[in-house]
Amino acid sequence: MGKYVVKRIFISLLTVLVLVTVVFLLVRLMPGDPFNDPKITPTVRDNLNAYYGLDKPILQQYTTYLGNLLRGNFGYSMKYSNQTVNGLLASSFPYSFDLGIRALVWSLSFGIVFGIISALNRGNKIDLLFVVVAVIGTSVPDFIMGAILQYFFSIKWGLLPIAQYKGFSYTILPAIALGFYTMASISRIMRASILEVVQQDYIKTAKSKGISKFRIVWKHQFRNAIMPVVTVLGPSIAAVLTGTFVIESIFAIPGMGKYYVEGVQNLDYSMILGTTVFYGTFLVFANMFVDILYGFVDPRVRIAK
Repeated sequence: MGKYVVKRIFISLLTVLVLVTVVFLLVRLMPGDPFNDPKITPTVRDNLNAYYGLDKPILQQYTTYLGNLLRGNFGYSMKYSNQTVNGLLASSFPYSFDLGIRALVWSLSFGIVFGIISALNRGNKIDLLFVVVAVIGTSVPDFIMGAILQYFFSIKWGLLPIAQYKGFSYTILPAIALGFYTMASISRIMRASILEVVQQDYIKTAKSKGISKFRIVWKHQFRNAIMPVVTVLGPSIAAVLTGTFVIESIFAIPGMGKYYVEGVQNLDYSMILGTTVFYGTFLVFANMFVDILYGFVDPRVRIAK
């Protein structure tokens, strides 16, 4: 098992290095100039380029950035005066993370439960209801879902706050909007997996022995059907924990999504690199965690790899 873990960590670190390299090159190839402002004089522009190291050869810029990155330094933003990318991410990520945790908890819990209930009631009205909900969840974009929730629960019925992030009641609608797609996807995967497991011989044997339905579902069906859900946990965790710009914008949440979009719009190289590398690293290590967890859950995986 130790060899398997070390291998996954090595692959993850290599993936992060490739990510940093590709993103760095793509950012430098973006058309435009971050200091292309008529108000900035040529002298000031030259000084800014020298300050951010943009006047140096691309290879030197890359090695310098890698060195700073190894020290955990994303550099200074080119648009937010005297603000470091680290500071901006540190102030905004807790909001995105908190929202993501809430969305992840409810989407995993309800997705698994809905999938199991739907599979155990295959073909009847309960199954049809959950299938329709899953289809809607995977088809409707999260910003549309957010707007619908705001209209009904805030504007029409006045049950929950429409925006801001000031307390528990403010987190309910954005968490549902952010996690609805994940919930629907997990529900569909869990339903299909349960239906596949139900057809296995050991389930039929357990039923013939008179084992209670609850025990069959929990000990045999659930434990074997959960594997496909574990597989998609990595991307799902990264997606909801880092939040989305659209949901944060709709609900006026001061998360990190807005800095990424503003960075692209303003050609803020430092911000684009910082947010992309941060998100990408988060995604890579979330997948690594799932791979390792998968190895613990299913010994055949670590033996094969």
